[in-house]
Amino acid sequence: MSTATLTKGPDLTIVRGDQIAWAPIPDSSADVSIYDTLPKILAYNAANFPDDVAQREKEFGIWNKFTWKDFHGHVARMSLGMAKLGITSGDTVVLIGDNRVEWVWGEISAHSCRAMSMGIYRDALEDEIAYLTDYTEPKIVIAEDEEQVDKFLNLEDRISSIKHIVYTDPRGMRKYDDPRLMSLEDLEALGQSVLDEDASAYENMVAATDTDDVAVLCTTSGTTSNPKLSMWPHRAFLGHAASYLRADPKTSEDEYLAVLPLSWVMEQMYSVAWNLIARMRVNFPEEQSTVMADLREVGPSFVLLAPRVWETIAADVRARMMDSSVWKQKVYDWGAKKGLAALDKGKESIAAEWLLMRALRDRLGFKNLKSAATGGAAMGPDTFKFFLSMGIPLRQLYGQTESLGAHTIHKGDDVNHETVGSPMPGVELRIDNPDSEGLGEICVNHGNMMRGYYKNEEASKETFGDDGWFLTGDAGYFNDDGHLVVIDRINDLANTSKGVKFSPQYIENKLKFSTYVAEAVILGSDKPYLTAMICIRYPIVSKWAEKRRLRFTTYTDLSAQPAVYEQLRAEVAMVNKTLPPAQQIKKFLLLYKELDADDGELTRTRKVRRGVIAEKYEDIIDTLYSGDDHVDIDTVIHFQDGSKQRVVTTLKIETLEGGE
Repeated sequence: MSTATLTKGPDLTIVRGDQIAWAPIPDSSADVSIYDTLPKILAYNAANFPDDVAQREKEFGIWNKFTWKDFHGHVARMSLGMAKLGITSGDTVVLIGDNRVEWVWGEISAHSCRAMSMGIYRDALEDEIAYLTDYTEPKIVIAEDEEQVDKFLNLEDRISSIKHIVYTDPRGMRKYDDPRLMSLEDLEALGQSVLDEDASAYENMVAATDTDDVAVLCTTSGTTSNPKLSMWPHRAFLGHAASYLRADPKTSEDEYLAVLPLSWVMEQMYSVAWNLIARMRVNFPEEQSTVMADLREVGPSFVLLAPRVWETIAADVRARMMDSSVWKQKVYDWGAKKGLAALDKGKESIAAEWLLMRALRDRLGFKNLKSAATGGAAMGPDTFKFFLSMGIPLRQLYGQTESLGAHTIHKGDDVNHETVGSPMPGVELRIDNPDSEGLGEICVNHGNMMRGYYKNEEASKETFGDDGWFLTGDAGYFNDDGHLVVIDRINDLANTSKGVKFSPQYIENKLKFSTYVAEAVILGSDKPYLTAMICIRYPIVSKWAEKRRLRFTTYTDLSAQPAVYEQLRAEVAMVNKTLPPAQQIKKFLLLYKELDADDGELTRTRKVRRGVIAEKYEDIIDTLYSGDDHVDIDTVIHFQDGSKQRVVTTLKIETLEGGE
């Protein structure tokens, strides 16, 4: 086992990734010191590996292949088309939609014009889009389909900078006559006309790209306010991607399924940077609803899923077992217990592997995995251990958009479910102002950080300390092996009115390991005890209720059922047994709706916005601490399509034994 060396002082503790024996970057990877912009690496790959498959995309049930030559050809035509429309150095090109090859083509095309790309989450509402476009003043938008185009057309004069809206899916577009609209086919035809006149036009564009140009404007999670935009130069983006490849090597033989939004930092790392540098093949699923089926078809060797997705998969596995035969349930229970027991001893259960785990991995599409990762939010240790016991080589990542994504990872032979691993090559981590137990603010430094926040110099200065280290705002400490343990956001760590310290996120993750819990919010700051607002996992709880012949019509109706409360009470009681008495949940209720990013309750990466929750549900929270046994609700829910629904219900407040 290789561990980092700790350098301790009176006020700080530092761990350096260069002190760890990471692997060298694979010889087959492109040299980012020579091919130092994304368009240059694409041109290199097209020249040297023209017929190798670079990307696949599933459409109408068929996987369509795109070679490096195809990829390069589309980017060349799109780049010259953009330049013909006036895109030049320093401009911004916006991309929005599902994960599609055209998104990546459009992004590299913007970089070829020495412009900046900015991705917007596909489910962003019009006000969010208006804010980002007003802030960045893009001239061109590349929108996937009619749904995304409509958002921009509805904004009218609120997005005056946009001169062209390029759509990639023509279905439903014939009815529009807005002069800004242009098909991707027409954009490429415009670029081809330039190539017909000057065959070297695109080659000259690529040669002119500069490694110090800002390539990507990447939105931060925005847990407390509107998202900021991190500026990523080519040098930093490619440099950090190359360093990361030493910690988790990939080659052209690796397969990856692009599941998470391309607007997110880590999907940029894999679907763009690693695809170009390591030539790892990237597969784009047909729809979000087909991801699990597409996983089984592709059989990727590497996958990154958000904790929420891993939690959903774990819950779905357990839910399916509820529908299986008694014999299968017994085999599963026996195998799961054997696997976890062996994991706790640092071993593998051969019997569980042959009787259960191999078939389970195959069923989930994980049979070819050589490495798997989770990041973007904290994952509960129970969920992590569940997958490790299944034989999935899962590793936790930790990082921020400002540091170009992950900067810690578990080494393959040094995985600890309670930590987020060690710093990657070139990365330094420090704990500032540690308390007597070593807990303090996590700070990070490496040579490939963001340049700063776009048009926000003040926030940039606040984010970096006087010595240039990035201040994450997260609380953590190093264990004896030099692994980083992340506790929570510093601002979210809380004390009860009795002086009991607790981490809401830690307890929430324990609750979310339950098959029946989709989301949870732990309350108790400056209160006498801890309480919880819980959202049921509707697809699974509804199936559970149907088997018991419970009558219900809606989420609200189901969450108010006495039998559901009884089941959730048992789940909360199980979590309480794993917590110190003072940190146990004394009361909880089941919320009448799911928390939603469209309502501002979650970020687009599914992190809880605690300030919004505290304000929006103030009356419910007050009642939890009032001594009443219920909350009367009469409210209106607003849906994304503009419709409304009045909700009139009563939320029962459940009180448990224990809790202080």
